[in-house]
Amino acid sequence: MFRSVDEVAVRLAETGYLASPAVATTVFLADRLGKPLLVEGPAGVGKTELAKAVAEVAGAELVRLQCYEGVDESRALYEWNHAKQLLRISAGRDESWDETRTDIFSEEFLLPRPLLTAIRGDDPKVLLIDETDKADVEVEGLLLEVLSDFQVTVPELGTITATRRPFVVLTSNASRELSEALRRRCLFLHIGFPDEELERRIVRLKVPGLGEALAESVVRVVGALREMELRKVPSVAETIDWARTLLALGADTLDETVVRDTLGVLLKHQDDILRAAAKLDLDAV
Repeated sequence: MFRSVDEVAVRLAETGYLASPAVATTVFLADRLGKPLLVEGPAGVGKTELAKAVAEVAGAELVRLQCYEGVDESRALYEWNHAKQLLRISAGRDESWDETRTDIFSEEFLLPRPLLTAIRGDDPKVLLIDETDKADVEVEGLLLEVLSDFQVTVPELGTITATRRPFVVLTSNASRELSEALRRRCLFLHIGFPDEELERRIVRLKVPGLGEALAESVVRVVGALREMELRKVPSVAETIDWARTLLALGADTLDETVVRDTLGVLLKHQDDILRAAAKLDLDAV
């Protein structure tokens, strides 16, 4: 997809995703080496958006597996359409079981889930395995099998092998440690909070109606909040939401009243809001 690291940065920027040099380099290498990309970092820093931006750049279909506790093989890989199978069995009562079984375990009755969908077909795809750390450990074994050979074995149909490998992005908020076996199969990228200059550029891109001076103030205040001992510091997503909030309120500058009344956009816990209201000194930032 990409001929150079600079091209990655330029083409992602065209989609509205401003990539740091580290992000652009790792995306380039993942594409060039054909390796899955494991992206870790706090919630709201752009891990999922990176996969979406790559899909847009490549003109590829985005196939998303949203992980959660209890997700299993039938939700991740495939399952059979049991209702349709029962109807077929009922309709063919005069047939032998061998004839019926051959029919009901065919492509017509197969329901592909994200992992199987991503390796089938010749069209380009980006496979996003989102919040991998929320899935049970057993699911990692399934991911290892799929990401090692990009093939899936359906006992009734045989082995399905990818004719065109998808670009794979796994994201993690590091709520639990992923296995070393899974990590070894991936290129690793950590996306943290951007520096002030990059975050200011992101804010100006995402909230174009915001003035330069106010955008700079927004980024400085958010940076000050991140240095406090809070349960959940604001991420880039909250910075953008706050900038949009200030624009909607018609605020030209930040003052104590505006900041106090809108802290709930940045912070999601009452004790964080109280601590920030008590410690935040606008004159110091």
